Amino acid sequence: MDILLILKALILGLVEAASEFLPISSTGHLIIVGDFLNFIGSRAETFEIFIQLGAILAVVWIYRARLLDVATHLDRDPSARRLVLNLIVAFIPAAVFGLLLHKAITHYLFNPVTVAAALVVGGIVILLVERYARADRVQRIDQMSGKDALLVGIAQCLALFPGVSRSGATIMGGMLGGLSRFAATEFSFFLAIPTMFAATFYSLYKEWGRLTMADIPIFAVGFVAAFLGGLVVVRFLLAYVGRHSFVPFAWYRIVFGGLLLVYFHYHPWVGN
Repeated sequence: MDILLILKALILGLVEAASEFLPISSTGHLIIVGDFLNFIGSRAETFEIFIQLGAILAVVWIYRARLLDVATHLDRDPSARRLVLNLIVAFIPAAVFGLLLHKAITHYLFNPVTVAAALVVGGIVILLVERYARADRVQRIDQMSGKDALLVGIAQCLALFPGVSRSGATIMGGMLGGLSRFAATEFSFFLAIPTMFAATFYSLYKEWGRLTMADIPIFAVGFVAAFLGGLVVVRFLLAYVGRHSFVPFAWYRIVFGGLLLVYFHYHPWVGN
């Protein structure tokens, strides 16, 4: 067993957990950290896809009671049906555009320089949304309309661009549409379940042939780290948004992305 590879898997699993649900871009951070750790290539790409399952299962676990209640009362609870319908409406735009643009995005945009630029731009957008977003018209996700869900779904399409952040795009899109910070964050978590399961299984289906038995320990360590770290991050963010804005995350993105742009200006990225 290669201890160095196990350590890299642990680091990347924790990076996935920390960045998947915060508005700072998990894909972007995995690309950048993987590049610095020299954990790159087709094997690394498949690994980064796989550990997303660990992160999203953390959301499933935290919301297990709510999800079970929705599933068991779907036939007689209007709010449960509304939530499911809104998730379907919000899921469709990114699913369609993801299938159409996946190859082009992967080929042309998955590199640290693009990600660094997206981090800076995304940080500026968060600052603007926090300053100019409309008053909280929707306080809870069961008050959302189909139009609200569609707006969030359209915003999620922006996250197809590496470095934008799926959670950041959906939360900011929701806030622009009048959702409270908490409602936008919670709906982002729920929307992550079908979106990330679909994206992960689709990618794994295409890349499964690259895996070998020797990959199991590495993938297992990354998966567990992403799951356990995800439990902490989701609970932290739910508590955080009730009292604070996303401005600190915006400035983190701007500073981090700016430093990366300077670094890659003097140390050009040569690809995988």
